[in-house]
Amino acid sequence: MDQSFGTMLRDWRTQRRLSQLALGLDANVSARHISFLETGRAKPSRAMVLQLCEVLDAPRGTRNSLLNAAGFAPAYRRRDLNEADMAQVRSAVDWTLARHDPYPALALDRHWTLVKINQSARLLLGAISLEEGDSLLSVMTDVERLTVMFENWQEVAQHMLARLRTESGHLGGDRILDAASDRLAESLGTEYADPSGVLPAVVPARYRAGEDTLSLFSTIAQFGTAEDIALAELKIELMFPADDATRRMLLAMTPGL
Repeated sequence: MDQSFGTMLRDWRTQRRLSQLALGLDANVSARHISFLETGRAKPSRAMVLQLCEVLDAPRGTRNSLLNAAGFAPAYRRRDLNEADMAQVRSAVDWTLARHDPYPALALDRHWTLVKINQSARLLLGAISLEEGDSLLSVMTDVERLTVMFENWQEVAQHMLARLRTESGHLGGDRILDAASDRLAESLGTEYADPSGVLPAVVPARYRAGEDTLSLFSTIAQFGTAEDIALAELKIELMFPADDATRRMLLAMTPGL
């Protein structure tokens, strides 16, 4: 059943933990006007819908839904990365991944599907039968596979659980991410990898590589001015060696890079 604009606005304001006054102040309108919009006593302009969405940091798909509920046409498209007008974006993704070799790099969509990976990531993930088009959620929510893939699987699982919940919360709830986080939380149970001593600057994921271990940490990049739905959801994860031994192994795995 389709929701009214007012109901959707109230739900998103609650999701972002904003009072009517706080939302009104940030959107340059009165709390009374926000109340009227939520109850249907006032109708928003298209510009007002987009302004409220900006303040609420609503995802692009949700902004389309709010525009539609208010009687306006959508403002955002969901393009495939292979479309002609995405050529420059596609080139930027390819350039970033290729230049990051010999360190692993991945481009992931909203549901952690491997959209693109570089040569080093292909070697790393190929060991667990993952390739472009597969979803990392199949591994990251399976404790049996986590224990095979990571020496410090509990630490990795706890970080993944927090990340899944954060990403779902930003989206206002996502059933796939929520189901994945529920599976992971159930598998972890009450176990917690309590660190001894002071934590390091970053907690690396320690991948099993035969008799060796690859210790990697990562940073995540996104397109800062993306107005396409799919592009706004795309994440580029760049992995870096956490020690010299890992750096040397990665260089040896990808000769000529």
